[in-house]
Amino acid sequence: MGTSPPSPAGTAPSSAGPRFPPRRLIEERRIRYVKLGRPVRIPESAVEEFFRSRTVQPVRRPRPCYGRAAA
Repeated sequence: MGTSPPSPAGTAPSSAGPRFPPRRLIEERRIRYVKLGRPVRIPESAVEEFFRSRTVQPVRRPRPCYGRAAA
């Protein structure tokens, strides 16, 4: 197990279920795509951009001060 999070390009094929509905994203024009006749292709850069724009950074809350131990 690696400590770094998987890249967006690495997660796209494995999460192609209900959590990543590409047809709906294309229909709602929420992701960039290339139409080649009837088939549609989503560039890898578009997937990375989509994930990057929707990534929420964690908020670090300050630790509460419970007091200091006696020295």
